Amino acid sequence: MTPAQTFPFKPFLSDNAAPVHPRLWEAMRKADEPDNPYDGDALSAELDAAFTALFGRECAALWVATGTAANCLALATMCAPHGGVVCHREAHIEVDEGGAPGFFLHGAKLMHADGEGAKLTPESVVAVIDPIRNDVHQVQPHAIAITQASEYGRAYSPAELAALGAFAKERRLGLHMDGARFANAAAHLGGSPDAAARAASGPVDSLAFGFIKNGGMGAEAVVLFDPEAASQVRYRRKRAGHLQCKGRYLAAQILAMLDDGLWLANAAHANAAAQEVAAGCADRLLHPVEANELFVHLTEAERAALRAQDFAFYDWGANSARFVTAWNTRPEDAQALGKAIAAL
Repeated sequence: MTPAQTFPFKPFLSDNAAPVHPRLWEAMRKADEPDNPYDGDALSAELDAAFTALFGRECAALWVATGTAANCLALATMCAPHGGVVCHREAHIEVDEGGAPGFFLHGAKLMHADGEGAKLTPESVVAVIDPIRNDVHQVQPHAIAITQASEYGRAYSPAELAALGAFAKERRLGLHMDGARFANAAAHLGGSPDAAARAASGPVDSLAFGFIKNGGMGAEAVVLFDPEAASQVRYRRKRAGHLQCKGRYLAAQILAMLDDGLWLANAAHANAAAQEVAAGCADRLLHPVEANELFVHLTEAERAALRAQDFAFYDWGANSARFVTAWNTRPEDAQALGKAIAAL
């Protein structure tokens, strides 16, 4: 499953930098035949059934090319321009999407909440929205957005999701999940996609199911657990410039990842590699390792020492670093990194 290393360094920068899985190239080559354009092809028509089978409940799924588009198109179905979306202040939609939520939602506001490990709780949401409840002078919340696994690699447990889901239902708020690393969270939770997306009375309302970080080339899925919302997303996708002419190649990637559990196997490999690294730096970890990201306390000199050994990673503030493993991380590289950190 792991190809030969092609980098001139040991890569722990980002799972976005990992290559495309060979099975996806094969699937796209098989799709390289004439078919209906846009999303009228045979492969795109299979997506609803594929995700319905995966989650064991009826849902609709549409391909898009980026996680940003997946998040914003889904949120646009549940938040009006005069409303707000409650998210963690370090959520990807706030700090890493260039203002796209405000653009796609026509000015709707992101409302910042706090939470350990970049996770939200009903209490942290209440702290944001109750002081302004029913105040016409203040933006009112229409939805909650969470990230699974979170921006600090933390996974929401089924119990935590149930609590948030019950709260959202009680307050009549939509609940969206940014699942850029959804597969890694599901692998951590025992391999159940349903457990990783379950709210109180069912799954979250919408899920941006990430594939690109997990071996995909350029395809993510907007999964809607209310199939009727899909018609709105289809029109919004076209208006936003994300209805690709040859959509069958995006559908081919997604279906290949779902086939025979490749999405989960890739994530499990990345998670296992992260645990190999964590074994060498347990006393330096800033957050528990529950997916494929590690946040490690390292001085500037220690970071320089690791880079001198050809380890590539990002600095994370003044005295820490982030390491990300991927579906193709070689076990020997992960072990070497763990040992190098332990030896500092």
